[in-house]
Order: sequence, then C-alpha cells, then structure tokens
Amino acid sequence: MPVVNFHLVEGMSSPGQDESLLLGACRLYADVLNAPIERVRAFITSHRASQFAVAGDLVAHNGLHAPYFDFIVLDGRPLDERHRLLAGFTDLLVDTLGVRRELVRGSCRRVEAQDWAIGGEPASALRKDEVEARARAAAAAAAP
Repeated sequence: MPVVNFHLVEGMSSPGQDESLLLGACRLYADVLNAPIERVRAFITSHRASQFAVAGDLVAHNGLHAPYFDFIVLDGRPLDERHRLLAGFTDLLVDTLGVRRELVRGSCRRVEAQDWAIGGEPASALRKDEVEARARAAAAAAAP
C-alpha cells in the first residue's frame, strides 16, 4: 500500500536525481514500515514553472525549487513511523536535489484498510492479519 508522490518543477532535477529520489523513497518506505519493497510505489508529478507558485510568485519568476510530497499509509500506523517518513522524505529531497529544507512541504494521508484496494480487493480482507496486529500493538502501546 505504501505510495508516495513527489511534486517537482519540471527541469529542476536531472533524470539521475529523479531515479535516486524514487529508489531512495522505496527503500525508506520499506525500512520504516517494515514492508516488502514489492508493495511500494513512488511517483514524480512534474509541473511547469509557470504552473507552480512558491512564496507568492510563480517559480518561473522567482526560481524557487520548493518540492511538495504526499504519502499514503493504512490507518493504524504508529505516529513515530509517520513522523519518520515525513522527516525521511524531506531529507531525501534535500540530499538528492539540494533544495532548501525550509521550502519543502509534505503530508501524510491515512486510509482505512476497507477503503484501499489491492488488485480490486479491500486491504481489510487481504491484509487482515497485518491490520489486526498493528491495531493490537497500538492498543498495547496506549495502555498504561
């Protein structure tokens, strides 16, 4: 289920940087979530500089490279994992593209297992044991 999408300005990264970003994101997701890398998806959505505004002006005018990313996890993932992904994707963008850290933005979307499909089947059915184990672990961590 892990999916991350990086929104970048067209022409502000090389094909090699794009590859490093995507492959690094896959490794990060697999490591943090302890998930098989086969489940991970990473994308780059490119935007023309004339269609990307940062700091109140078009990137075509101010040249600011300020990537945005969003990622999806099944609901029930612990807060520390989500925070590690937020920091990790930010670090990856800074280290790979040389962008200014303070310009990077990102978000995490949690999706209920019954609202996520894997091959047309709900994850709540296909990953039932995993989802239940995460719920038990979260409950145990919350208990005094």
